[in-house]
Amino acid sequence: MNKTSGRFCQICGRGALSSVSRSHSNIATKRRQYLNLQTTIYQGKKVKACTSCIKTLTKVQK
Repeated sequence: MNKTSGRFCQICGRGALSSVSRSHSNIATKRRQYLNLQTTIYQGKKVKACTSCIKTLTKVQK
């Protein structure tokens, strides 16, 4: 996975997945499933993080 591109989470490292679109005649067309990336402040720095990481970071530790 190319970590220099902008389409990955800078916290967990997850990136896009390969997927297939299926037409009515069942012909497969390759496509990409991208993460829901949001710009947020993490440890005083501006980072691109997936929403699942942002949700985990906002949880209160018991």
